[in-house]
Amino acid sequence: MSKQQQIRGLEKGQGIHYLLDKASHIFRNPIAMFDTYYALIAYTDVETDDPVWNELISTGTFSMKTQKFFAEESFNEDAANANGLTMMKSNQLKYDRMAAIVRNSEQVWVANIVIVACNTPFEPDDPAAFEALADALTSEIRDDEHYTAYGRAYHEAFINKLINQEIDDPRLYTGHVQILYAGFESYLYVAVVDVSRNDVFRDRPADFRDLLLRRYPSFKFAIFSDYIIILLSSKNRIFPFHLIFGTRDNPLDRDNIFVGVSGSFENPYQLHIHYHEAVTALKDGMKRDTHQRIFVYNGNNH
Repeated sequence: MSKQQQIRGLEKGQGIHYLLDKASHIFRNPIAMFDTYYALIAYTDVETDDPVWNELISTGTFSMKTQKFFAEESFNEDAANANGLTMMKSNQLKYDRMAAIVRNSEQVWVANIVIVACNTPFEPDDPAAFEALADALTSEIRDDEHYTAYGRAYHEAFINKLINQEIDDPRLYTGHVQILYAGFESYLYVAVVDVSRNDVFRDRPADFRDLLLRRYPSFKFAIFSDYIIILLSSKNRIFPFHLIFGTRDNPLDRDNIFVGVSGSFENPYQLHIHYHEAVTALKDGMKRDTHQRIFVYNGNNH
């Protein structure tokens, strides 16, 4: 029986540790799982002289130095672009390794698994078997509310970082940006939603954000400065904007809820600029009191 068949034959519903332990015996190499902030989730208890592995196991994360090394070697970018399995080879790594992506029920990249070839070299059928392990772990966490909440919180935290311009070294965040961009195409837009005049949601913006998230699961959401932030792309056919938010079951079709929409952009690191465009469009539109509720930035707003 091939390794891939053995992985696919593992019992379901036994948890992450069970899958990693069984897979480690199949591959005869150690395996670890960590989230997209590099926090260790689980690992197989195998002794090795690999310094990067030992750093992760002993500290529960990777140092900033190691994260910079990953960025310089384009490991994060390769993982995001591969949308699956990545071979990690470098003269600075003692052993070769493979990494794969684990997703939650909403198909958000929430974790990575890595295997280190410190006990036995990789064999030709290992990549396919390791991808099967990533699929098994994705299935294992599908109904785990922790990972669903983690994916949403991840988007929110990173959108806030981009608006606040807290990212001083974009190389370190390539993988994070690509997680945020996943599912999008071509141009991006930012929309800001103001619920401050709505009797039901003025003090509960998070509740209204959750309502929007259920209605529009392909968008990315955050709360920033009392606004609900929506990140979406031209894939969503934003113009005319009412095609998205003008349906009969539209959650935005409520009294005194207003929306400002930015111009289009391509660089996620410029999100802060286009957030301010959306806010400008919103405030200008509300000041003019035209009985509209959706205002699109056109360069002439003040």
